[in-house]
Amino acid sequence: MAWWKKSVVYQIYPRSFFDSDGDGTGDLRGITAKLDYIQTLGADVVWLCPVYQSPNDDGGYDISDYRAILPEFGTMADWDELLAGMHARGLRLIMDLVVNHTSDEHPWFTEARKSKDNPYRDFYIWRPPAQDGGEPNNWGSHFGGSAWKFDPQTGEYFLHLFSERQPDLNWDNPRVREEIYAMMRWWLDKGIDGFRMDTVNMFSKPPELPQASTRAGERYPLAEEHFLNGPRLFEYLQEMRRRVLNDYDVLTVGETPGVSPEQGVEYTNEKSGVLSMIFQFDHMALDKDTTDPEPRWTHVPWSLAELRDITTRWQTALHGRGWNSLYLSNHDVPRMVSRFGDDGEHRVASAKLLATFLQTLQGTPYIYQGDEIGMTNVQFGRIEDYRDVDALNLYRARVTEGGGDPAATLGAIHLKGRDNARTPMQWDASANAGFTTGTPWIGVNPNYPEVNVEAALADPDSVFWYYRDLIRLRREYPALIGGRYDLLLPDHPQVYAYTRSTPEQRLLVLLNFGSQDAALPWPVDGTPLDAELLLGNLEQSAPDAAPDLRLRPWEARVYRLRLPGT
Repeated sequence: MAWWKKSVVYQIYPRSFFDSDGDGTGDLRGITAKLDYIQTLGADVVWLCPVYQSPNDDGGYDISDYRAILPEFGTMADWDELLAGMHARGLRLIMDLVVNHTSDEHPWFTEARKSKDNPYRDFYIWRPPAQDGGEPNNWGSHFGGSAWKFDPQTGEYFLHLFSERQPDLNWDNPRVREEIYAMMRWWLDKGIDGFRMDTVNMFSKPPELPQASTRAGERYPLAEEHFLNGPRLFEYLQEMRRRVLNDYDVLTVGETPGVSPEQGVEYTNEKSGVLSMIFQFDHMALDKDTTDPEPRWTHVPWSLAELRDITTRWQTALHGRGWNSLYLSNHDVPRMVSRFGDDGEHRVASAKLLATFLQTLQGTPYIYQGDEIGMTNVQFGRIEDYRDVDALNLYRARVTEGGGDPAATLGAIHLKGRDNARTPMQWDASANAGFTTGTPWIGVNPNYPEVNVEAALADPDSVFWYYRDLIRLRREYPALIGGRYDLLLPDHPQVYAYTRSTPEQRLLVLLNFGSQDAALPWPVDGTPLDAELLLGNLEQSAPDAAPDLRLRPWEARVYRLRLPGT
């Protein structure tokens, strides 16, 4: 079995992890100083968000030099020391590969915009104005407004699916692909263990760049029907695998919004696929109003039935045919305990339940920094306290330019803003949560005196130690890695129940996704087998002989069902 199937990944957003020099920004030496902490948790792979040279228009995802380290993070020598420290502890490192776009300060783009006949012009996607002098088509940016930016020097527009300072690369140009493959080999030869591939299924755009379909009141729709899983995408990814990835034993995980389970198999099948695993986004849309022109800023109640259906589809479709990534949070979405749990009275219990969910499904689990101590969303009172370009664009469009209600817009940012995940890691109860001795680049969540690593490590019943127990359990029971997933109680309004099975092992997982007690039959699946409680997130004993089992609010249990002859 591939090593990455047995791994647990810990994601680090470097700017917010730990500041070693007091300048208010997390850095590489800060990460090196905390490697023992990650090792204690039990994760064995670290995904490092971008630390490359960047003007930081989009938190480092706008790269101006792929082979240099941003000075505020440190030096390449610091990076070498970090990698050596990881490998000495048995940790592996995967880096962010951001090659759908570059920064507008990348030398390729500064050359490309000089003239229409510049050798680098075709590294990007340029088009002349439409007949009316406006944008070449109606495509919208993920960050609001048009996906086209007019460049007066040459009188043409360039495409940017994200910030206007992130021009999209032209993957149809073989020179672009050659440069990317060479850069990938450069990092792999330095010793990294794989890549997380940013917006990987947006690389290929149809050359004709057709108009996108619109809804009422929508001026610049996202043209995902045209640029997600585009016409030559698999050709390019297969080429990447042949030219680069097949020569290394690495983990590759692609960010792939808009992918179905069957497409997931196509991406991740070990023999014919192109990636180790993907991040699918079906469950990330549960609390969005997908009929709204800006669904990412909407909020609707989500249901357990929908989460259960989505998870079951992916678990079933990929079993034996591909591989899942398991996540509920990352640097781009709100904190998982605030979004899918209860960050008030039941913060600890629900954080543990969500961890149980992720660690007991088939796939590779991802832990985003701070989730292992139950960090929550933040609610800053002023737009000036936010840093994310997406949130700032929203406020400018709705309030500054649109005259809308500031409180309502801040409310949307409180719920869905990416800065929820980017506030500094809460290490202790000292000033600035022990993150920095200086002024942090973004404010610290005010709950840090109660929610912090030092307090978690001192409490044997904390979220942190429960994560460690889950990771240990996952490695102790092969059924949790390679076993078949079977859904139980498909219509229960509050409880998510399933088994993970191999011929030698059968484990039962019970999750009460709610703030009320929940009753369910015992035995859950109707099979009168003995059960051994392996782990639970609340104080408990084995189930009574009563006909019904009762789970308390946000209670999670994992049982081993004793099979005949075992």
